[in-house]
Amino acid sequence: MLARCDGLLSKESILKQGFEKRLETVATAGKDVLVGGLKGVEKESLRISPDGLLAQTPHPAGLGSPLTNKYITTDFSEALLEFVTPAFTTTWEALRCICDIHQFTYSNLDDEMLWTASMPCRIQADREIPLARYGTSNVGRMKTIYRRGLGHRYGRQMQVIAGVHFNYSLPETFWPAYQSALGGEGSLRDFRSDHYLRMIRNFRRMGWIVLYLFGCSPAVCKSFAGAAAKLPSLNADTWFEPWATSLRMSDLGYSNQNQSKINISLNSVDEYVRDLSNAICTPEPAYEELGVKVDGHYRQLNANLLQIENEYYSPVRPKRIARSGEQPTAALRRDGIEYVEVRSLDINMFDPSGINQNTMRFLEAFLIYCLLEDSPSLGEDETQEAARNHTSTAKQGRHPEFRLMRDGKAVRLRDWAGEIVTKVSAIAEMIDRHDGDDSYVAAVRLQQKIIDDPEATPSARIVAELEKTGSSFFELTLGMARCHSDYFSSISPLRDSQAALLANEAARSVERQTDIEAADKISLDEYLQLYFTAC
Repeated sequence: MLARCDGLLSKESILKQGFEKRLETVATAGKDVLVGGLKGVEKESLRISPDGLLAQTPHPAGLGSPLTNKYITTDFSEALLEFVTPAFTTTWEALRCICDIHQFTYSNLDDEMLWTASMPCRIQADREIPLARYGTSNVGRMKTIYRRGLGHRYGRQMQVIAGVHFNYSLPETFWPAYQSALGGEGSLRDFRSDHYLRMIRNFRRMGWIVLYLFGCSPAVCKSFAGAAAKLPSLNADTWFEPWATSLRMSDLGYSNQNQSKINISLNSVDEYVRDLSNAICTPEPAYEELGVKVDGHYRQLNANLLQIENEYYSPVRPKRIARSGEQPTAALRRDGIEYVEVRSLDINMFDPSGINQNTMRFLEAFLIYCLLEDSPSLGEDETQEAARNHTSTAKQGRHPEFRLMRDGKAVRLRDWAGEIVTKVSAIAEMIDRHDGDDSYVAAVRLQQKIIDDPEATPSARIVAELEKTGSSFFELTLGMARCHSDYFSSISPLRDSQAALLANEAARSVERQTDIEAADKISLDEYLQLYFTAC
């Protein structure tokens, strides 16, 4: 699998690089060392009415409390559901779980459906987008205020762009074996964090490949306000970018200019925590003009560059599960990086659950490649180059003349992507060797075909379907939403154990919210002051 005949990268040239040496090191540690990494999925979906408009109804009672339900919550809007799986050792378990959550949710939606695209449904104005509500507790009210602040800062429409997050951690047994094989010194915690940051830095360098392969948002309804109006018009109701892969991840969506002043280092945990903490504590004049608490009503949590850590938009994040009441940066400072969160996946509108096993398998192998490849510190120039590659791929990645910048030189996307996939194939082979099949290699091979044929990308398929049928983006996506709704109604009923698990969690979540509300002993003002004591 390492040799290629098209001149992109030969096996001999790979052997001369540090990646190959580290791959051999991993191989000598045992065939199981890469198997059993934990994989989890978080998937957002807008609830819509039967006619395809944004749902104005409260969070369905049968889904429990979005504040405390560990499987089904809400993101920015009351209508923006978020499904969260536990972490599993196999992609099949993760996919089955996200499918089960969808099926359970549909059974509680009455005649509503889930919008199947990342770019939102037909919305006439920001005021039509209801903020998520989490009850009367201080923590619940804080969550709603944070979202109100996001709406003031970036506009509510941008906040209902939906996506899929893929969470991944290598097997716990990998780290001591890898540290020993490399002759690493110091604590295992620091070693693990340093190498997760290696992975994250390389993902920032090469994450454009995720937009090209899995981007699924080349078009948007004309009801989407702002910069979208500068796009070419496909038809009376649709704007699009002819060669786009992911408008969601372009300057139209998450890669917006509002956060251009925020530079977060990925060169060490201490630097990452320092920079993120500084952004949370640094006033921003434009946000000060908005006001924080006006006429007794909170418009935002504070007037700083970031209200809280989660406001920082990044295609990938270092993560650790925080304790109750603990800030994410404090959790990282306490015990280092536990897993990595990939945030640049669009919803795959061709899959009922929005993601499939081939995507997860490729991402797992790609992340391991990012870990093993050389990963020097990111300087300002390279960081900016990586950001430009990211946004350029999002808007023009399928253009025949499109070029990425690599170390200041222009390169064809196909050439660099082919080099990456060749190395990712070697990782896939190692994983498959344990299972005795070729599921990971096949997933990587499928992506190689998409690199060779841009018309096979999900984004190109959407554009082709829009042009062929003359449909608007709204009509195409609404039709897909109806198909997916029918799919979840037609498949076998949920297993009794899984149905009971999700129903019990929904019921218990309501009880937990009630307990949290009853336990509050201080005012909201006091609660927020304590939360932001560090600033």
